[in-house]
Amino acid sequence: MRDFSLPPLVEPLRSGGLADSVHRIAEDDPKLVQLSRRSATGDGAWEPVTAAEFRDEVLGLARGLLSEGIGFGDRVAVMSRTRYEWTLFGCALWSIGAQIVPVYPTSSAEQVRWILSDARVVAVVVEHEDHAMTIGAVCNALPLLRRMWQLDSGCVELLTNLGHCVPVELVHRMRAAVRPWSVATVTYTSGTTGRPKGCVITHANLVAECDTLYEGWRELLAEKGEQPAVLAFLPLSHIYGLMVVVVCLRHGVRLGHQPDLAPAELLPALASFRPTYLFAVPYVFERIVAAARRAAEEAGRGELFQRAADVAVRYGEAVERRYTTGGPGPGPMLRAAHAVFDRMVYTRLRAVLGGRVRFASSGGSTLSRELGLLFAGAGIIVHDGYGLTETTAAVTGQPAGRPRFGTVGLPLPGCAVHIARDGEIWVRGEVVFSGYLDDPVATAAVLRDGWLATGDIGYLDDDGHLVITGRKKDVLITSGGKSVSPLLLEERLRAHPLVSQCLVVGDNRPYIAALVTLDPDALESRRSLGRVVGRAETAGDGRRPGADDVQAEVRRAVAMANSAVSRAESIRAFRILPSEFSMEEGLMTPSMKLRRGAIVQAFAADIEDLYRA
Repeated sequence: MRDFSLPPLVEPLRSGGLADSVHRIAEDDPKLVQLSRRSATGDGAWEPVTAAEFRDEVLGLARGLLSEGIGFGDRVAVMSRTRYEWTLFGCALWSIGAQIVPVYPTSSAEQVRWILSDARVVAVVVEHEDHAMTIGAVCNALPLLRRMWQLDSGCVELLTNLGHCVPVELVHRMRAAVRPWSVATVTYTSGTTGRPKGCVITHANLVAECDTLYEGWRELLAEKGEQPAVLAFLPLSHIYGLMVVVVCLRHGVRLGHQPDLAPAELLPALASFRPTYLFAVPYVFERIVAAARRAAEEAGRGELFQRAADVAVRYGEAVERRYTTGGPGPGPMLRAAHAVFDRMVYTRLRAVLGGRVRFASSGGSTLSRELGLLFAGAGIIVHDGYGLTETTAAVTGQPAGRPRFGTVGLPLPGCAVHIARDGEIWVRGEVVFSGYLDDPVATAAVLRDGWLATGDIGYLDDDGHLVITGRKKDVLITSGGKSVSPLLLEERLRAHPLVSQCLVVGDNRPYIAALVTLDPDALESRRSLGRVVGRAETAGDGRRPGADDVQAEVRRAVAMANSAVSRAESIRAFRILPSEFSMEEGLMTPSMKLRRGAIVQAFAADIEDLYRA
């Protein structure tokens, strides 16, 4: 199959913009708890914010922005972690027809200079003093920049006070001037290769995305009669994170914010907020399982957890076969084992997320089939989707309640997928962006007669489900002429409890090799860090390891990954690196994808050693 599409589920936006929903919900149900924010006392409690209260805060801030000279069509950058004030500024800017330029908070001075200059930003909101210093280091190269406000210095209260002299009617007149085709945000690509480009996303793009997702999956957001609640923790500098916030604001879903993605901070926040639905990336789901596995091992129940995980995968497979091919579903023995492990293991796994999550969405990169089945068997069905910044987040998604694990689902209603002759995925629909900011050449290279050429490669199965097999730019061609897509090998290696990340290399080399990073918490529990870091090993070199030899465990993980491919595609050598790749070092994108070019450059010496070994 080379083409698949579904009819639209919602009407396109005919008038107005994103800020209108803030006022609509406040008028329809002023006492609805629209958001929850952390208590100022620092005790971790969540304080309710009603729809009317939020609208009034948005109006006050919008008046303050007008008093400071921000006008219709101006671009304002926001450089902050995911927090309540980010959303507040976003809605205030949209209320006066201004455009948001999200900037990832750990961006370097050079990255900030490029984005603010390229987008011709006139003002910037930063979170704290470090961000202010970053802006200060490049402000001489930004002649259009005339204002900077700092969240941790009370800029919201300051601007609100300054806006008292601005008539409320002026905000309403400017909001009324916003049209569906008006630009809502210029969101820069993650930039896995090359300099990031500004994607021009309109109000209509975001509305089409968010309304389609809500209407198609609303029954999964919460139990009947319960208000849905979502904790936003993905970076709002990424289109996926921004989409999550807009879905909540448009449809009365209670929204909370969590700035830190580290498991030690995120998991307590999930437990206290108790969301009914989870939007995350594969990295988060992997860390949740890894944390549960470590806890079981430390309690002397590591084997029990592994048996429970195996049963969950088998149970998930049996349920999937029942609704895809009409199979009988789980047999009596499997149901009995599943019931036992549900009481002993799965309930605790669900409790980590607050106890109310039964469905979730994964995006940013592909969720492995095994991980999807494990969560399904444990009582949390994770729907995987696929999209880009250029498609305003998701353009495909697994059908509500009927995921086909290992795929990224069907085209969203109103969207279409086409597989080009070379295997590249093309998509179209109301969610597709209007182009790259001031870059007609780059725009023409990807927009072709209404279709967006994504740069990803894959195929459609017989029922129209999309399977991603790699990225065109990531395909490796060995010196022997063998083409290798690294995705499958990397996915399988990351499935090992000790492996955190993996980058497969081998372009113009005699064989395939890999750079591997390890989970530091798993390493600490094994007390083996000093013995395994910084050593290159040849896969299958015959070395006889000891019982606690982490190198041997990684070698076995490599062998398991290699079993899925031909010998010409298999990993022949690997190196364990001393630390994980991080966003702070510029080696990962905000959606937790590896920046391949940056990693290859940073670890060039290690890669050379792999081929000298």
